[in-house]
Parts: sequence; structure tokens; C-alpha cells
Amino acid sequence: MALPQQDAGSQAYQSLAATRLPRFRFGKTNQEQIVLAITIALLIVFGFTLNGFATVSNLLNLLRSISILGILGLGMGLIVISRGIDLSEVAIMAGSWSIALIEMQRGMSTPSAVLIALVLAIAIGAINGVMIAFVEAPPLFVTLAAGFVIYGLAFWFAPAWVVYAPKDAPGLMYLGAGHLFGVPVPIFVFAFAAIVIQLFLSRTSVGRFIYAQGDNPEAARLSGVALRPLIVLEYVIVAILAWLAGFVWVGTTGSMQMAITQGTMIFDVVLVVVIGGISLIGGRGSVFSVVVGCVLIGTLLNAFTIMDVNTEVQNIIKGIVLLAAIVLDNWLHPRDEETARQGD
Repeated sequence: MALPQQDAGSQAYQSLAATRLPRFRFGKTNQEQIVLAITIALLIVFGFTLNGFATVSNLLNLLRSISILGILGLGMGLIVISRGIDLSEVAIMAGSWSIALIEMQRGMSTPSAVLIALVLAIAIGAINGVMIAFVEAPPLFVTLAAGFVIYGLAFWFAPAWVVYAPKDAPGLMYLGAGHLFGVPVPIFVFAFAAIVIQLFLSRTSVGRFIYAQGDNPEAARLSGVALRPLIVLEYVIVAILAWLAGFVWVGTTGSMQMAITQGTMIFDVVLVVVIGGISLIGGRGSVFSVVVGCVLIGTLLNAFTIMDVNTEVQNIIKGIVLLAAIVLDNWLHPRDEETARQGD
């Protein structure tokens, strides 16, 4: 009776060993390439038709404006690749930094406040991971509930929609308001985070395990991958990226707005992930998917601002784009094929 179990384990190991990280290839059309082509076309069209769009200052402003969204998108992309989701990411960013800014107003030093925000973010991410991995609660509902709890607790400690950073903390503002070689620092922060996550996913065994988990969790488990600790680690990484995005946000605006936890920002994060080519069924996508998705959305929003398109119309267009991305993903990767391959 031991032989069937041994065969299952062997097959699972072969499945894990055969896992291939996504590569950008021109031989076969994929969603990343389609989105990249659309983005380039839009940049050319807007450059010729909109006054002020193709200027260096506007393009730098475009990249700066998507930096926070991109950092959050890196975390969401990683967790979606693993076949999960985190709807509390924006709440983690806002809640941890709101409490840190309140402590700064009470006299806490900048390094201590930055550390407090990081510890709070990691603690929330770890709790999310434990609830999902060990209690086996659905990620959608766990993180949705966590977002409401974070909002309530943070607003309890900070009974105001906006918490301002002290004016005597210039070091706190550098990541959001500083410039390096004439380029806004948030762009460098996003680029650095993207490189680190790309190396983590593509060059480490843990990164390969994340792809294997998203591709086929049962095969990954049978091949020896410790899925429960891996899930906790994934949600902690998401929380750390949320903390980093909050660091840039505070530097950019000089405050933290609790209202964003009740807004559409989390759906914008999901939008850039899905439109870039990271499938919601897991196991597929890369950091490049997040980058091209961010640039496309940033290009559209920048053009809408120049054309003075109202917010309601922008939300309608973003919704249509999200639906188009989901349809495109299903067309490029039919569900029947996924069902057969994953054994669902």
C-alpha cells in the first residue's frame, strides 16, 4: 500500500521540478506583450495629440505618480501568483503609518516611529497569514475583515481623517519628496523594490515554491513544500511592501489619509496586477506584469488629468479595462486547459 503514495510523491516532485518561471518571449503572444504594445501605442498617440504630455517633467511626474501603486502592486502580484489575495494591503499601509505619525506628534523620534510602523505592518501580515494557513479561512474574507478591523482601530487611535507628519522631520519626507540626479526618489524606490522582488521570485527556492503553490498546491505539498509557513511568509512580505508604500506616501503628501482604506485604491492595485498578466488562478505572472500594468494605468490617468476627465468617467473606464483584462486572460489561458493541468 506504500507504493501508490510513493508514486504520488514522485509525480508531485516531477511536477514541481517542471515548474517554469514565466519568461518574456516574443515567439508566443502573451498578455504582457499585448499590454506593453497598447501602452507604447497610447504613449505615442497622447504624445502627438495632448499638449504637455510628452515633456520630460510630465513623464517623470507620470512615473512618480504610479510608484506607490506599483509598490503595492508588487505585493498583490506576489500573493496572487501564490493563488491568494490581500484586500487589507491599503489598510495596512494607512493604519500602521497613521499610528506611527500620531506617536511622532507625541514626541517619538523618526527612527522609532518608522520602526513602529514596520512592526505593526508585519504583525498584521503575520496574523493574516496564520488565519489563512492554519485556520484555513478563505483569503478573500480574512483580508477583507482585517481591512475593516485595521480601519476601526486606527481611527480609534487617530480620530481624524488625516494625520499629519511633524514639520521637523525632513528625513521622513525624503523617500516621497526627494530628488536624486533630478529624478524623483519614489521612482528609484519602486525600481529597487521591483528588482528585489524579481530576484526573490526568480533566483530563490522560496520564489519557485510560490509559483509551484499557485500552479498546483497539492503537488507542491506532496513534493515536500511546507505550505503553511510559506503562506505566512507571503503575507508578511505583502505587509512589508505596504509599509514601504506608506513611507513613500507620507513623504509625498506629508500626511496619511485614513479615507483611502474606504476608497477604490485597493481595486486599482488589483487592476494593475490583473491587467499586466498575473492570472487570478495563480501560478503565472511576474514583476514585469506589474510594471507594464502600472505604466498603462498611469498613462491613462495622466492623459485623463490633462483632458480634465471627471472621476466617475475614469472609474467607468478602469472597470471596463479590468473586465477586458479578465476576458483576455481567459482567452489566452482557457479554463478547460487549467482544469486538466491542475487536476481540479
